[in-house]
Amino acid sequence: MPYDYIIVGAGSAGCLLANRLSADPNCNVLLLEAGGEDRNPNIPIPAAFSKLFRQAEDWNYDSVPQPQMNNRELYQPRGKVLGGSSSINAMIYIRGHRADYDGWAELGNEGWRYEEVLPLFRRFEQNLEFQDDYHGTDGELAVSPSRSRHALSKALLQAANQAGYPLNPDFNGERQEGFGFYQLTQSNGRRCSAADAFLKPVLHRPNLELLTEATVHRITLQGRQAVGVAYERGGSVTKASAAREVILCAGSFNSPQLLMLSGIGAGQQLRQHGIQVAHHLPGVGKNLQDHLLAGAVYHSSHKDTLDSLERFPYSVKHLLRFLLRKRGLLTSNVAECGGFLRTLHGLQAPDLQWHFAPGYFLRHGFDNPKRGNGMGLGTTLICPYSRGEVRLASADPRDKVQIDPQYLSDERDLETLLRGFRITERILAQAAFQPYRQKRFMPSPEVKEEEALRDYLCEWAQTLYHPVGTCKMGRDAQAVVDPQLRVHGIKGLRVADASIMPIIVRGNTNAPAMMIAERLAGLLDN
Repeated sequence: MPYDYIIVGAGSAGCLLANRLSADPNCNVLLLEAGGEDRNPNIPIPAAFSKLFRQAEDWNYDSVPQPQMNNRELYQPRGKVLGGSSSINAMIYIRGHRADYDGWAELGNEGWRYEEVLPLFRRFEQNLEFQDDYHGTDGELAVSPSRSRHALSKALLQAANQAGYPLNPDFNGERQEGFGFYQLTQSNGRRCSAADAFLKPVLHRPNLELLTEATVHRITLQGRQAVGVAYERGGSVTKASAAREVILCAGSFNSPQLLMLSGIGAGQQLRQHGIQVAHHLPGVGKNLQDHLLAGAVYHSSHKDTLDSLERFPYSVKHLLRFLLRKRGLLTSNVAECGGFLRTLHGLQAPDLQWHFAPGYFLRHGFDNPKRGNGMGLGTTLICPYSRGEVRLASADPRDKVQIDPQYLSDERDLETLLRGFRITERILAQAAFQPYRQKRFMPSPEVKEEEALRDYLCEWAQTLYHPVGTCKMGRDAQAVVDPQLRVHGIKGLRVADASIMPIIVRGNTNAPAMMIAERLAGLLDN
């Protein structure tokens, strides 16, 4: 007997969607996840998220060489585990700016204005700090203030204010601009992933079947109708049928990959890999956007930064405090606070975001110094002009896709980062940091002139882990899905994850991915 719905990917969107669809006892749902169970002990420990990078819980992607960034291949972590990237991320809960969603609607995507999506965010949110018209309190996803508010993070807010920038206690409220502590997807000091919030509480439902370590190879089609999927599990390939729809929630790299492997994409590229073209849809894999991060790191005189988590006997002390009380540095999400600013007159919304860490965090945490203590303020490009793409490497579903973000291919992006770096240095130079600030570590103190700063940014900038846009929503020639998230030209097939964003949101993308799934759940319920 076929399932009613097959959902591909048990990540931020897939877990929520499985919860909503299986709430109807007459609806049978199959949820397929390529990764395994979320049993790694580092997953619930907030400060340990980087320990999951390049591990079994990570797809372990890298970009192709980026010409504007010294031909570097940039690491692109993506969750391959129950909860997807919500199980390996820094847990920051940001919706984006009102202008983001109003902008989507202005492109012809009806139903996606800010006033229309705000109730969707509120529906799944259980906010433990705010109770007002902007926040929900009855949802499944715990959103809480951090239990770790480091002295250096508090100094950052004082310094930002001393530099003339406003403070903001709630980036998801009436306004986004200013500096403050981030709201986090945590509960009682532990990570609250999409699997924790939406999936595990309903796995007892007899009409919901979850299969982990099940890698989908392709969508099965009958003409222009999606009728199921073929997936590999335990070394054998199995087919599953969907009576109603197949829904891709596999993310901005894997959702376009599955479409292309199934013959849906740019015809010429598919034929180059020997794939029979089922439907020519040239926008599949195009429109890739991401947030790029670069900033300044200083040595610090503070003796108990996040760096102490790696060093005996401090590491034992902090681990015991976490295990016994769910308190202390291990409850830190590393990027504890930050802010949003407009750096040019006339902008309707912020173009830069900041993330502050009370410790070293170099190249995703891989290159942190073994000694000393640090602090870093990262400048994040949240309105990039550059556009990239995702391409197939071959027709073999086991091969990783080729990821080409084309970072800094538009000169305006580098100019924005340069403006942001000057603001970063201004904040870190304020009196609030005087008791803690030592010599600048990165870039080296000799880097002062603009040309040297450009070289530094091109050498050290990295992804903030927010790829979107590769199955763009819209009605233009490059659109992949319509405003109801139906794949153009194919019946019974939808995409519901961050890949459908026509334009990237101003902020961390985890919460918006969940909102997209909530939107689709409402469409399917009508």
